[in-house]
Amino acid sequence: MKLRVFTDQAPKPVGPYSQAVKVGNFLFVAGQIGIDPKTGKLREGFEEQVKQTFENISAILSACGYSWEDVVRVVVYLKDLSKFSDFNRLYQELLKDVSVPPVRSTVEVSSLPLNALVEIEVTAYKEG
Repeated sequence: MKLRVFTDQAPKPVGPYSQAVKVGNFLFVAGQIGIDPKTGKLREGFEEQVKQTFENISAILSACGYSWEDVVRVVVYLKDLSKFSDFNRLYQELLKDVSVPPVRSTVEVSSLPLNALVEIEVTAYKEG
């Protein structure tokens, strides 16, 4: 069974898709960008967008009883790959207490929705 996930603690989708979909023990979180859910505005600057994106994903995970500990796969889209080390620093801080870091892919893209600087999607898995 597929369940659509929505929380008002994360931004509303900017297109015709779900924030996340739960299938069995898996949770597939749609690509998130650094929109502040309180204002509906994209944060300014790379670091602020990354941090907000992490917060948005955390809110969606939490709404389903998941956490970053349950994340098994992360896909990162950067508008500028020269920000790779800056991203890694923030990512390492986010996952500092995670026992098994998820697998990850990072790619540079020419453009992202709303001219965002980063977009991140995750897949999580939780036993029973």
